[in-house]
Amino acid sequence: MTMRAETSEWPHAPEPEPEPESRRWLRRLGANGTERDAAVAELHALLLRAARFEIERRRNALPHLRGRDFDDLAQQSADDALVALLGKLDQFRGESRFTTWAYKFALLEAGVKVRRRAWHGREVPLEEEGWARLADGAAAERPAEDADLFAAICEEIEHGLSSRQRCVLIAVVLNDVPIDVLAERLGTTRGALYKTLHDARRKLRAALTGRGFELGCNRKEER
Repeated sequence: MTMRAETSEWPHAPEPEPEPESRRWLRRLGANGTERDAAVAELHALLLRAARFEIERRRNALPHLRGRDFDDLAQQSADDALVALLGKLDQFRGESRFTTWAYKFALLEAGVKVRRRAWHGREVPLEEEGWARLADGAAAERPAEDADLFAAICEEIEHGLSSRQRCVLIAVVLNDVPIDVLAERLGTTRGALYKTLHDARRKLRAALTGRGFELGCNRKEER
């Protein structure tokens, strides 16, 4: 008799069930009429508290603003967070409390708006300032054994990267321009800039490795 082993797939782990309060939020926000209106108003108040907390935490970045300005910024953050959250309501999986999940929308919007307001009216330095700072301070401070590597990095940034990659790399890495601010000024998206930055770093690493430099990396080699 030939024994045939039965094959079966491992069962998928069940998705976590939202706890009662989270289910209540979802039910109310999915209702109609006054029940939904009340839930949306309550949710906006929650998001506003979160936005005010985050803006207060970052207050030092906005020394030129006054009390009313901070209130306006919190309102804008809460409004945009509410729109974003309601548009992604079906993505809530119950892995955390609904209120915890909602708070993240407000914290993100508030953080973005603070960074943008901090750079409002300021010229975004793209290449010259950061490049000069890199070249000026590094030569005297770097050990002699790093001089060749530093020179190679400068050469590859200047000649090995595309103008777009060089612009993004220097703005973000050397001039500390927030990625969302740069995206707004360049008329693109955060995702597009992250990809440009990733490609620039990857190209630099490959070029330097090809020139015989051993580069330490805590991450697995990029493929």
